[in-house]
Parts: sequence; C-alpha cells; structure tokens
Amino acid sequence: MTFTVAIVGRPNVGKSTLFNRLVGKRLALVDDQPGVTRDRREGDAYLFDCRFRIIDTAGLEEAFDGSLEARMRRQTERAVEDADLVIMVIDARVGVMPIDEHFAKHLRRGKTPIALMANKCEGKVGDEGLMEAYSLGLGEPIPFSAEHGLGSSDLYDVIKEHMTRAVEAKASAEAFEKPEDGLESKAASEDQDKLDEDESPDDEFDDFEDDEDEEDRGPLQLAIVGRPNVGKSTLINKLIDEDRLLTGPEAGITRDAIAIEWEYRGKPLKLVDTAGLRRRSKIEDKVEKLSASDTIRALKYAQVVALVLDADGVLEKQDLTIARTVIDEGRALIIVVNKWDTCKDKEAVMQRVKDRLLTSLPQVKGIPVVTISALKGHKLNKMLDTVFEIYDVWNIRLPTAGLNRWLAELIERHPPPAPGGRRIKLKYITQARTRPPTFAISCSLPEDLPASYTRFLENNLRETFDMPGVPLRMHMKKGDNPYAGKKKKN
Repeated sequence: MTFTVAIVGRPNVGKSTLFNRLVGKRLALVDDQPGVTRDRREGDAYLFDCRFRIIDTAGLEEAFDGSLEARMRRQTERAVEDADLVIMVIDARVGVMPIDEHFAKHLRRGKTPIALMANKCEGKVGDEGLMEAYSLGLGEPIPFSAEHGLGSSDLYDVIKEHMTRAVEAKASAEAFEKPEDGLESKAASEDQDKLDEDESPDDEFDDFEDDEDEEDRGPLQLAIVGRPNVGKSTLINKLIDEDRLLTGPEAGITRDAIAIEWEYRGKPLKLVDTAGLRRRSKIEDKVEKLSASDTIRALKYAQVVALVLDADGVLEKQDLTIARTVIDEGRALIIVVNKWDTCKDKEAVMQRVKDRLLTSLPQVKGIPVVTISALKGHKLNKMLDTVFEIYDVWNIRLPTAGLNRWLAELIERHPPPAPGGRRIKLKYITQARTRPPTFAISCSLPEDLPASYTRFLENNLRETFDMPGVPLRMHMKKGDNPYAGKKKKN
C-alpha cells in the first residue's frame, strides 16, 4: 500500500519548500514570487521511518472559469481526491487570511483527512498566526518551519497516525471481503498449504532475482523539450490518456520539469515534461531563468530526448541550440514535428528539416525525424518505437575483435596523414563505455592527428556498425613506451 500526502494552501505559503524538505532534494522551483508552482509534482518522501508519496500542488485560487488559475485549481482538487492525507499549509507570519478560511471550509466537505500546518514558525514572529490557525476548525495546527526543518517530529506523529489508520482500515476491508463459509475458507486454506509445500525455495529465489534485475535496469527516461507552446504537455497528456499536465493557448504554462512514470507495451518509461526554452537574451524573468535551468538539468539526466518542433516553424535557431546541447551532453536525440495535421506543404517542411540537420548538425548523422499530431494522437506509437530503437543503439556494445578488424581494413585503404613527415600509427581500438558509445584508440602521436581524420573515423564507424542518430565519443590515447625510464646497456 502506497500512502499519499497532498500539500495544499494559498500561494506563497511554502508548499514547494516543504515538498523539497520531505523528498530530500531541491526538485520543486522555489521563489518569493507567488504562483511559481502550476502543475502538481509527485515525489517519494521520507520522514524518519515513514515512507510515502508526496504531491506538491499549485496555490489554491478562487477561480471557476476557463482561466489558467481555474485549471490549476482543478489539478489541485484532483490531487486532494487521490490523496490519503491532505496537509493544508498557512503562513504563520501573515496569519489566517479570508482565502484560508474559504478553502478550509471547502476541504472539510471532502472525505480526505486533513492536517493543518502553520509554516514559518521559526522564532516568535509566527506565534500569533499559530494561535489564529485554531479558528479554521481543522484541529491542532502543526508548528513548522519548512526552511529549517523545525517541527519534523510533530509532523511525523501526524503522518504516522494517519498511515496506521489507513493500514488498519485496509485490513478491515480485506477481512470483510473474505468468504464467510467455514468450509470454503478451510478448503482455500488447505489449497494454499498444498501450494506452499509444492513451491520450492529455489523457485521463490529465482523470481526475486528476476524482479531485482528488472529494477536495476530502471525505466527509460524520456525528456520532452522544445520552445514554448509547441505542444509538449499536450503530447504527454495524450500518451498517458489523462489530463495530468496543464495545457492551454498561453505560452510558458509549464515551469517545473515534471516526471511521470508510465508503461508502453510492457516497457517502463519515465516521461519528463519540461518548460519551453527561449533564447537566453530574451529571458528576463527570474522564474523563467529557474525554469530554464530545471529543463537543462532534466535534459542531462535523460537518456533519450525528444525535441518537439512546431510544423509551422521547424528547426529555428533556438531549436538547433537545444539540439546541440542534447548532443554535447551525449544524449540520444529524436526530432518530433508536431501539429503535422495542420501543415500545408509537408514535402517542403520535411526537406527543410533534412537540409538543416545536414548542414547544422553534421557531427550526428541519421537523427530520426517523426511527424505527429499530439492533439489528435496521430503516429504516437511510431514515435515511441523510434525512442526505444535509438535507445538500443545508444546502449550498443561492439566486440573488440570486430572493431580492430574494421580499424585495420580502414587504415589500409585510408591511412592517417603524416604531418611534417612523421608517420602516425593507430595500433588498436576498444569500446571504453556505452551511453553514449565511447571508443579509445591507441595512437602514436595523438596531438598531431588532424580533427578531420578523427571525424572521418567516427562517420565510417557509425556507418559500418549501423549507429545512426546517436553521438559518438572517440579518444586518441598515446601508448606507454616500454623502454621509457630504462638505462641503455653498454
């Protein structure tokens, strides 16, 4: 059983700071500006011996129209419905505001248990607000400081109590659902005993080993990146068939990098939605700078990156900047052209994409391009199949014998240049690592080998061993001189 806790409250009371405190990482963006959080963010939290799922939500706003604030409120309400416990946070320094009273009344109507937290209680400044919190009718408030971690033991007691109740309630429900017929129960017990006798300990151990290996592999982390308003959040919502992320005509809705665990045809995936990246010269807002940094961080931790483009403006200068960042970080890259159903001249757009990739990203040949419609769900399966295909290439491991045969044949046909009359010897090659494929070549004079010849080796290696679309790393290393340091005998 996974116990889930949702953090709610009006804007700027410290919800995201509390979230970061409980997950032990600075995942959620935090700033003094109200309304930084928009999408709900989930994470694995711990407090002493308690392990639970935590949900950070947008600030509660009294909006019921089609505005962005209203969509944020609906996301918060959905988190409250899914939670086993709601922590309503108020700012003890400011005291109880009318909007706190309004939403406390709203939460009391629901079925989810509520715990009240008076945040920012460090020092004596928050004492008055702590006393005012009793007026909300949500029981005894928890004095807390999310910034400094004060009051963690009180919060632990509350969470532990509700977790115990939830476990007991589930046990009672399961006991109630069991068959009441004594003979049937006895027969079921005998069958289970027989099954336990037939099952060997070795079989159980083998099953455990398989599960552990599966966990070690982990889910494929797919980051969805691109300029603002190209349909990144819409794409993820369509994939998981749920309105999990905020979408709308407004540009720049997404601020945090939100990770969502999902499965595609039995294969685990972690989809990461990111904020749109604009040119640095155009970013002036502090929160947008934080969002851009969060996107870059998500990109670095991803394994495959899907660069989403708008069919009306493919591979603009900013798109190419993002693509180069992905390649420099050694991530596998696919190009996803969205809104393809609205594109009028499809042949011209595809030709433009191919030309731009050839001229602007020549170091990575064969980057796959997929056309989709996130809104209508067209060709999403093809996109995901391409993701797993390039992921396999990104993880490829080539045999050393095959690599050295390739190197010997290539040198025989196209020997390295001899700058200044000095012959350069390439002795052997080995694959040093994967993710991305990285190779080391023993070279007599690595400092004299021209970069053009290294690129020639990379391109030929990519073509020979069928590794399109992923960045390759090739390092020239000088071999040790076996006679260095030895004295010459007379």
